[in-house]
Amino acid sequence: MITRFAPSPTGKLHLGHAYSALLIRRLSAGQTMLLRIEDTDTTRSRVEHAADIVDDLTWLGISWEGPVRRQSEHLDAYDEALRTLGARGLLYPCSCTRRDIIDAGAKAGLDGFVYPGTCRKRPMRSLRPGDALRLNLRRALSEIPGSPAYEEDGPLHAGTHRLDVSLLLDRIGDPVLKRRGSGDIAYHLACPHDDALQGVTHVIRGADLWHATPIHVLLQSIFGWPIPRYHHHDLIRDASGRRLAKVDLSKAISRYRAEGATPEDIRAMLPPLPGA
Repeated sequence: MITRFAPSPTGKLHLGHAYSALLIRRLSAGQTMLLRIEDTDTTRSRVEHAADIVDDLTWLGISWEGPVRRQSEHLDAYDEALRTLGARGLLYPCSCTRRDIIDAGAKAGLDGFVYPGTCRKRPMRSLRPGDALRLNLRRALSEIPGSPAYEEDGPLHAGTHRLDVSLLLDRIGDPVLKRRGSGDIAYHLACPHDDALQGVTHVIRGADLWHATPIHVLLQSIFGWPIPRYHHHDLIRDASGRRLAKVDLSKAISRYRAEGATPEDIRAMLPPLPGA
């Protein structure tokens, strides 16, 4: 078993992060847990947040194997994956802004608006500086045989799942793999790329990423990457049912530490871990 904790350093570590990291360490006890910093978002990622994440994890008593992988140090590998998809005719450039997409009558999907396909017929030779790159879902689906299956071990969606073509096309739409303007590599490409590269066999993460899984499984199938087992855990919420998010600084681990909390205090604030 090889799994990973893969936070984005766009904010400080919060209680939800702590629960996820502790759960991953518990489920991978005696096995391999990696730490990966997913810092391809150049507009929001901060070096100081990445350092604080490592420090907070160490303070919580969470260890990992091997060096920390920082995605910002491996951009050439993601660009090579994009070139492969482009050569296979599975990418197209897109200049649409969020307002363009809304004005085109896009419907709400599982993760924002479903892209209406405005730029889908643009060839790669029309790529201009600042354009996004999108995956042509329908064409990509036509390149994989059958319907790939993936296993989910989490409490919310346990069982065997197959790629749902209708879900992908009607509720998700053509995902961005390289962002407009910044040129940043998108999570949907960098995450499954690194899972394959690092030999990850089990992906354990929050339920907010459940709807990303079909996109990742599709890319794994296109590239011939192994499909790991998935485990999506419930999100940590406060007494009112509000999700604990990194934007709520009162929930930052560093804030609790500054107030004198111990690692045991943090664990006591979280739901019991399996087997605890």
